Amino acid sequence: MSTEYIFTATQDWFSFNADRWRGLFRYVDTSSPRVLEIGSWEGRSAVFLLNELCVNGGSIICIDHFDLMNTEAGRDRHKKVMHNLSITGKPFRVIEGFSFPSLMTVLEEQISVRDPGFDWVYVDGSHEADDTLLDGELSWRLAKKGAIFIFDDYRWNKEPEDSIHHPKRGIDAFMALHSDEFEVISSQDEYQMILRKTSEMRIGFLVKDAAPDSSQPMYNEMHVVLTIDSSYAMPAAVTIQSVLQHTKGRITLYIVDLGLTSLDKERLRQLTTTHADVTLMFLDLPRDHPSESTGASWAKIAMIPILPVERALYLDADVLVCTDLRAAWNVDLAGKPVGAVIDVGYPQGHPAIERGPYFNAGVLLIDLAQARAAHPRLVEAAMRCQDSLLRDQDALNTVFRDNWCMLDVAWNAQGLGTYAKHPSAERDALDLRAMEEAAIVHFTGPVNPDMAAVLNPHVQPYTAKPWGYAGAPGHPYAEEWWAVLETTEWRGYRQSAEYLEYCSAKREEAGAYGIAAFHRAVGVLSGN
Repeated sequence: MSTEYIFTATQDWFSFNADRWRGLFRYVDTSSPRVLEIGSWEGRSAVFLLNELCVNGGSIICIDHFDLMNTEAGRDRHKKVMHNLSITGKPFRVIEGFSFPSLMTVLEEQISVRDPGFDWVYVDGSHEADDTLLDGELSWRLAKKGAIFIFDDYRWNKEPEDSIHHPKRGIDAFMALHSDEFEVISSQDEYQMILRKTSEMRIGFLVKDAAPDSSQPMYNEMHVVLTIDSSYAMPAAVTIQSVLQHTKGRITLYIVDLGLTSLDKERLRQLTTTHADVTLMFLDLPRDHPSESTGASWAKIAMIPILPVERALYLDADVLVCTDLRAAWNVDLAGKPVGAVIDVGYPQGHPAIERGPYFNAGVLLIDLAQARAAHPRLVEAAMRCQDSLLRDQDALNTVFRDNWCMLDVAWNAQGLGTYAKHPSAERDALDLRAMEEAAIVHFTGPVNPDMAAVLNPHVQPYTAKPWGYAGAPGHPYAEEWWAVLETTEWRGYRQSAEYLEYCSAKREEAGAYGIAAFHRAVGVLSGN
């Protein structure tokens, strides 16, 4: 076989790009880049990339229809591509077919590999606007974050630029759709449109035979739900920010509004402004639910009919997320309506309800189709549990008793630094070691503990939330909670006069209430 490249001299539509492309190599931060090319002709650009971008390692996949091998010209181009790429000595693969089915094949294959995606994508196929848009969309799903993404012929002069027969119209439509997901590297008058991807890769569909250890999630879009009023807007910001810090990809955040101010909403919206893949939605509860008359306690039951999705991850606003939530989101509920973590304080429930495994309702993975079917029973249980110890949690456990999927305790780490370490027969039967590397920290207990809790020598440190007057003494994640708050619109709150005055007032209130309770108890005992 000849060791010289075979190119048609009069069909060199690439070489004038070579110096420009060399200037882009600095953006590729791997020594073994993976390249995807749509439209290869005789392989000039592919050879260039293998020899210069992939000089120390890497590979390329080339897609071209070669006239489906039905013409002599098509067969000749295929022969030249295979010859020219072989000479480089670098790994390559040529897919013979139109771009749409070929890209679908690559997408399906990439779902099943450990490290999917490409670092350099070159779109130079059809000149039709709709074809270019489709090539761009499918290729974008395969481009890694940081990838160089090049559309050829943006300034093609054969057709008017606003024609559906010109690639520019399709490229512009693609860029409008993905406007927050890239930075433009090329100048306005360059022939090619050169982008650098700034968003995470999202392949975006399932295949039956994907590998069990695939890095692609089972459910690509995550739906996270919180139910809050104005008093919990600030801690909710910490919860949301910690979600966004650790979990990438497409997320829709639903906030069930129990009485937020316009300022609260604006501050919460600010959390998502730099996350192109994140949407924030505020939802109002129906007026005919028990929560209307009994406060926010029942909101996680009331929200079930209004959530416009089929699967949701509910988080209390007093949690701190410490890892990527995708593993929890993708748990197979095995036909159960809800996934939850055992309640560390009451593993078998409390005396007021039927004994048995009892879950904490601060973190819930919900199959909403099943939960909606159970909603009438949940409302009935809520009415019966108006005065129960843990109200909504008791109602949920009553309805879903023996019909819930138990999640690892790391997904709802309760009582850290306090009651989780106190021995009890029920608690000793649990394996709480997973909480040492908590995935979701749940700051259980009151915001502001009463005097009795603070002084009780048998339960120390007492439970409290970081932003209350007493802080969360002994809690290993309390300072991390404050650190996340500093990255939100509530930064500086801990040192503010507002917070210091709040703590002083709540401390005095707890003291006054405790003294009054003491006097009442003494009065009863003395007969006065």
